[in-house]
Amino acid sequence: MTLNYVFLAMPGFQEILIILILAGIFIFGAKKIPELARTLGRAKGEFEKGKIEGEKELKDFKNKDVKSD
Repeated sequence: MTLNYVFLAMPGFQEILIILILAGIFIFGAKKIPELARTLGRAKGEFEKGKIEGEKELKDFKNKDVKSD
């Protein structure tokens, strides 16, 4: 029964998210947050491009391997 009380005291996802946002504002300042968000967005876009390109190369390699057999 005492374990139930321990889980009630733990923060959930929303609380952790709010804490991280507030920590980011305190650490980086409010003016840096949009710049960081843009940088993360660009990085995600580059990652997606690389992923698509890698999948395309893998598909081409498999097709080349099948044609050579």
